[in-house]
Amino acid sequence: MAQALIRPLDPKPPQLAPPPATERLPAVSVRNFTRRFGETVVLRDLDIDIAPGEFVALLGASGSGKTTLLRTLAGLDPADGQSVRTPSARAVVFQDARLMPWKRVWRNVALGLTGRGGLTGADARARAEAALKEVGLGHRLDVWPATLSGGEAQRAALARALVREPQLLLLDEPFAAVDALTRIRMHDLVLSLWRKHAPAVLLVTHDVDEAVTLADRVLVLEDGRIAAEERIHLPRPRETGAEFQAIRRRLLSHLGLELAAPAAPTPEGELIAFPTGEAVS
Repeated sequence: MAQALIRPLDPKPPQLAPPPATERLPAVSVRNFTRRFGETVVLRDLDIDIAPGEFVALLGASGSGKTTLLRTLAGLDPADGQSVRTPSARAVVFQDARLMPWKRVWRNVALGLTGRGGLTGADARARAEAALKEVGLGHRLDVWPATLSGGEAQRAALARALVREPQLLLLDEPFAAVDALTRIRMHDLVLSLWRKHAPAVLLVTHDVDEAVTLADRVLVLEDGRIAAEERIHLPRPRETGAEFQAIRRRLLSHLGLELAAPAAPTPEGELIAFPTGEAVS
């Protein structure tokens, strides 16, 4: 009788390690960048990276070089052969909306689109209309820029930037000239557009609260270099609670303004004395 051949079980095959994840290249990479105006050094051996889709805010005193850096990243100022890498698809929104008063709003947004990538005039208008509707200006397509409020003009400028589908969006204090209520609405709009379109963003601002409210990361520019960095892990929308205030105090300290820690809340029922001699509970 032939014996059955018993084959040993194959050992469990080794688990192969997954291939290493390919690191995403930064959307912006600046290395040892220096900018001089005459004898004045504005940026000195500056290094900065911004990841794809990252929202970065840049703080610094007036004259610290914030706008100089932004103009270089936008390609408005030459890099003079230095190591500055940015996406080719870039757009800038300035403090002034810079709309052309002789062109209707949709034409301002569509400026330069015709012929780009084979777009016709009708295509450019359709994209401009879609962008204006996205920023809440679908009812203002055919008006003249002079009839827009300050907030509306900035929304039109945002539409003009986003219609180009930038991989890098540069914001140079775009909310500085609008009132406080409009600024809050613009913050919400920018965050909504950023989530939808996912560009890397660099926001130049003097407003510490604005930086902490909007950004994933806040950089402080001083003497031409990055002097401090804060990564913001607070969930959005952000409330101005204890952690928000702690980040705010640290950033203000980096900017040269020291704030005392908030006083502990008064226990319920404790008497508070006023200089007049009154006491309330």
